[in-house]
Amino acid sequence: MRSVLPPWSGTLAAKAAAFITVMCCALAALLGVLVHVQVTNQTVGQARDRALQQLTQATERYEAGDTLWRGAGVDPPELPGELRELAVAGDRGTMVAEREGRPTMWAAGPVDGERALAVAIDYSQQARTIEGLDRAILWSSGLAIGATLLVGAFAVTRVTRRLHTTALVARRISAGDLDARVNDPRTGPGTGPRTGSRTGPRAKAGPQDEVAAVAAALDSMAASLQGKLLAEQRFTADVAHELRTPLTGLHAAAELLPPGRPTELVRDRVAALRTLTEDLLEISRLDTGRERVELDTEQLGPLAERAVRAAGNGTEVRVVRDVSVETDRRRLERVLGNLVANAHKHGRAPVVLTVDGPVVTVRDHGDGFPEYLVVHGPQRFRTEGGTRGHGLGLTIARGQAEVLGARLEFANAPEGGAVATLKLAAE
Repeated sequence: MRSVLPPWSGTLAAKAAAFITVMCCALAALLGVLVHVQVTNQTVGQARDRALQQLTQATERYEAGDTLWRGAGVDPPELPGELRELAVAGDRGTMVAEREGRPTMWAAGPVDGERALAVAIDYSQQARTIEGLDRAILWSSGLAIGATLLVGAFAVTRVTRRLHTTALVARRISAGDLDARVNDPRTGPGTGPRTGSRTGPRAKAGPQDEVAAVAAALDSMAASLQGKLLAEQRFTADVAHELRTPLTGLHAAAELLPPGRPTELVRDRVAALRTLTEDLLEISRLDTGRERVELDTEQLGPLAERAVRAAGNGTEVRVVRDVSVETDRRRLERVLGNLVANAHKHGRAPVVLTVDGPVVTVRDHGDGFPEYLVVHGPQRFRTEGGTRGHGLGLTIARGQAEVLGARLEFANAPEGGAVATLKLAAE
């Protein structure tokens, strides 16, 4: 069973801190071992040389028949057994061992056949020196690791903060705020009027790093996308405005035609063109983001019934639970009317509009919404797989819902049919 780690453990800062800690510990351990081994070898070597030197002097005194000094003797009982065996075998050697509870450097060599002459030197000072060195290594390693972690955390936090700012700006752009920019100070002059994290004069640009390159690429992409969308919006508005005048004249001329089937066809097509033109104008106004709502308190059930009657289709209205909502009546009727009209045009009867509190659903029993529409929402004139597109009605419905502060969702029922759900804020 896999262990569940906390969310913060996956962040770049946590990973960097763990990496810095592991590397610092490894480096401190390596340096500590090297210093310990070097100093210990040097200390032990000096004590060994001194012990062997005194063993030589003691051997000369013993062979000359002089009295040995304190700490030197033949076969002392405290002499370690391994060192005694080495001396009896005819070799000289040294060993550090305890003597009367204190560390001692022993040196022993052969005398008189199978006897050992030994010299004991106090090793306490050298042992304390090595212990003090080990403590100093531990303390200095801990301080070095702590200081490195603080400096590393500060540096990594600055990078992650800039990455977080870039991610927030990217989310704002994806949500439709095309004026949002990162404006990282390391990228040089800004590419947009607004910043992702601060306002005011731009700081002087420093050396550009990878985070700044990502921020600059995001700002450049947002500026390019904004320019293309603005050009599209201007084109849509200009085309719609230019079409209104000739369509008005064409409509007046169609009214003057003599009665008959051709006249009816002409008038029908002119009416369709006028509707399309008005839809394009409405979309261009919604794209500007400057639409203002005129709020009033409305009963949602009666308002939905009026919207269905205005649509002129055979739609069943079910009021499960009626509520009062503060909304713009004209815009809400526009949304509901478009949803009902789309259900009749692209779905199959029966079409049912249900009011359940602040939630309104429009359900048909056709083939359902295309997969792209469920995933990405309505897109103007888009068709996929040779199927018929959904025109501008759903695009306008979603735009008007956003102006109202409502949420419009699209799904397909498990048993078949399209379901559009409008969620309003109740009083």
